Amino acid sequence: MRASTERWAELALHPVRIRILGAVAGARRTPSDLAGLLPDVPQATLYRQIATLAKAGLLVVVEERKVGGATERVYALPEGGVTPTAESLASASPEEHTRYFTAFVSSLLSEFSRYLAREHIDLVADGVGYQQLVLHLDDEEFVRFAQGFAELVRPLLANEPGENRSPRLLATILLPLSPPPDERLTHGNGHDHR
Repeated sequence: MRASTERWAELALHPVRIRILGAVAGARRTPSDLAGLLPDVPQATLYRQIATLAKAGLLVVVEERKVGGATERVYALPEGGVTPTAESLASASPEEHTRYFTAFVSSLLSEFSRYLAREHIDLVADGVGYQQLVLHLDDEEFVRFAQGFAELVRPLLANEPGENRSPRLLATILLPLSPPPDERLTHGNGHDHR
C-alpha cells in the first residue's frame, strides 16, 4: 500500500526512520546490516520501522536470500534514487516526486552524519556550510541566475581526482515559495484589496 502524498513527511520525519533511510542511501541493506549500523535501536523497533518504510514505498525489497530456513530481504531506496533522470522528473506524479525528494534528503542526511562521525571536524576549515536564502527574482532574472550558476559549475565537473583535490558534495534545491497571505492581498501600494 502506498502512502498518500500528505503523509510522506510524517512517515519520513521520524528519528529512527531518518536514520534507516540515511543508512540505506546509496547502498543495499539487510535488516541485520541495519541492526549493526544502528546498534542503539532496539531490534523490535528497527524491524517495525523498516516494515513501515517498506509499506509506504520509501524502502523497496531488491533481493531475497535464503539464510538457513529463513528468507532475508535486502532493502534499497526506490528506483530513481537521489538523482532521477530528467525524463523521470518530467513524467513523475506528485507521489513519485515526494519519494525522489525524500531519497535526496535522506542521502544528504547520511553524508552529513558520516562527516560528523569523523574523528576530527572543523566546519570552517573543511568548507562545510548549509543555509537557506530567499531570492526575489522575476522570470528573466531567474533564467540569468540559473545560466550563471551552470556556467560557474560546469567547468569544475570536468576536474579529475587529484592529490590536492578533495571531493565536495554540492546539493541544490530550488523551490518557488508562496508569498505570505498579507503579501498576496497587497498589490505593491500598501492597500489591502480583499
